[in-house]
Amino acid sequence: MVRKNKEARLTHPSVHAAVTPDKIAYLMAGSGAALTYRQLDERSNQGAHLFRSAGLATGDCVAILMENCLEFLEICWAAQRAGLYYSPISRFLKKDEVAYIIADSGAKVLVASPAMLAGLGDAALPAGLIVFSTGSSWQEALAGQPITPIADEIAGADMLYSSGTTGRPKGVLQPLKHQPITTLHPLLKLLAVDMIGMNSDSVYLSPAPLYHAAPLRFSMLSAAVGATAVIMEKFDAELYLNLVAKHRVTHSQLVPTMFVRLLKLPEAVRAAADISSLRGAVHAAAPCPPDVKEAMIAWWGPILIEYYAGTEGNGCTVINSTEWLAHRGSVGRALVGKPKIVDDETGEVLPNGKIGSVYFADGPQFKYHNLPAQTAKAYNAEGWSTLGDVGYLDDEDYLHLTDRKAYMIISGGVNIYPQETEDVLIMHPAVQDVAVFGIPHAEMGEEVKAVVQPAEGFEAGPALAEELMEFCRARLSPLKCPRSIDFDPELPRTPTGKLLKRLVRDRYWAKA
Repeated sequence: MVRKNKEARLTHPSVHAAVTPDKIAYLMAGSGAALTYRQLDERSNQGAHLFRSAGLATGDCVAILMENCLEFLEICWAAQRAGLYYSPISRFLKKDEVAYIIADSGAKVLVASPAMLAGLGDAALPAGLIVFSTGSSWQEALAGQPITPIADEIAGADMLYSSGTTGRPKGVLQPLKHQPITTLHPLLKLLAVDMIGMNSDSVYLSPAPLYHAAPLRFSMLSAAVGATAVIMEKFDAELYLNLVAKHRVTHSQLVPTMFVRLLKLPEAVRAAADISSLRGAVHAAAPCPPDVKEAMIAWWGPILIEYYAGTEGNGCTVINSTEWLAHRGSVGRALVGKPKIVDDETGEVLPNGKIGSVYFADGPQFKYHNLPAQTAKAYNAEGWSTLGDVGYLDDEDYLHLTDRKAYMIISGGVNIYPQETEDVLIMHPAVQDVAVFGIPHAEMGEEVKAVVQPAEGFEAGPALAEELMEFCRARLSPLKCPRSIDFDPELPRTPTGKLLKRLVRDRYWAKA
């Protein structure tokens, strides 16, 4: 399904600023604020000069803390062309968590929005940190800088922190390779350019927070190939469909939680949506329930591309819609690195069909910033690396994920993977969100527990709990079904769709 793309050689906004200076590079969906390629080039040049005047040299780091906005992308491009690391920080973290990432990253500059700065309050920020506010000091400092390139341009890179779904966020550091600023991220080129055909004629819709890896990287790739990117300030399912029609969106990157919310829109809203312009929809970040994906393909057509990879960039599998229908539930075959299924106890490679830890052999190397023990833990004796997921390869070497290793339930000596149970329960109309995990059991070791966020219009209580358990028992082995169900008004998820299951599970383990 590889498509030739004549624009793939154009790999930086500065190239497009010279050719199509008045074309819109970025457009904010809500406010309508826009940035042309000329403006993006000039402002990122000014930002690069400002970083140099602040004393930042190649390999130094800039931290970014703000809502989705045009300045976010200007700053990333400024750091990119100045050979700097740029570390976007989730705006939903607490002030002490933000301070930890700023200190851990070694950032010398923090650029934040006024609201985010106010939220930091008395947080203990590193001594000597230079702080700019996009409401005042950032624009004032930029105004006196040249709009021409700095003399020592070199490609920088992102240093992103994991979502912290199973612990404290970890910074993923990729070594700078002293390449020209037109160097395109090779994995993104494979996914976005070669697989789904993004080019200068594309209109890309980004519905997720830019501090997360995929939304940021795809939004930056959009400008690298000369497309126009429409950036949503916040995801809303019905608004998303309206934006696709309004801007004739051709490509987008989503997460499975967004699919669920789109599918749960009223039938009349879905039927009226004009999605005819869409040519490619990429999704990743979390496992997609098979019934959800099947429903999306039936609605949008065979335009979904799924990939499995992490911020670490140590490997990647990819699968298109046609392949997925023949390998239901798979996340694809190898694109970068070679998937290996390993028995953690023996270290042996398991045959196809057997479940074990997912490793990538012959993939790019990575390290967790300031965490040598965590980095070592991610590698085995063969030098293969893992993201902590569990799965198996089918007879045609398509990878299937079963869950995170940390969430596997062992009940009476039997391994149970809660993702399968969650995939069933999320399809019930009364379920808005669900977390399944193990809780202590005196005889069995652990038993299966579900915590459900009810959909609007459904009343939590024993009757609904029994209905959901019956729904589950009709579709799964009794061993995989919850022994009990509790309800929560809202389960904790990152805005990029990752369930913070540890926060829910810890409530029960703490009591035990």
